[in-house]
Amino acid sequence: MDINRPGRRKPMAEINMVPLIDVMLVLLIVFMVTAPLITQGIKIDLPQADAEPMEESEEETLVVSINAEGQYFINLGEVSAENPEPVTLEQIGEQVTKIMDANPAVPVYLEGDAGIEYGLVTGLMAVLEDAGVPNIALITRPPGLEN
Repeated sequence: MDINRPGRRKPMAEINMVPLIDVMLVLLIVFMVTAPLITQGIKIDLPQADAEPMEESEEETLVVSINAEGQYFINLGEVSAENPEPVTLEQIGEQVTKIMDANPAVPVYLEGDAGIEYGLVTGLMAVLEDAGVPNIALITRPPGLEN
């Protein structure tokens, strides 16, 4: 029996990439459509400052926020609730103390609305210092960038 007869086909040793590319394009479209829908947070009008942006890192961060009504919010990591519950200064102090005891290297960021009283920010900074935060980074908005 001759294998190289003209009527016989050779087995194909290549992978057909077209179905894989189709699946990847569908996944890309799904992620592009859903990514803007999952951004959540607290509406804060950040003050403008001409500062260098910080490098992004994969480590967990702690963000403490004050909105225009003077309500405090705390957020550990990137996941935030759709409608976050405001907390008191005492609760922030307790929660931050626990977080800093567990991991003293967690970076702490403070974001406050541009229209709030300066006393609210300094009071919050004092609570964070008492909770054991060595450095507090302030979040600002670059000049010319609208919310």
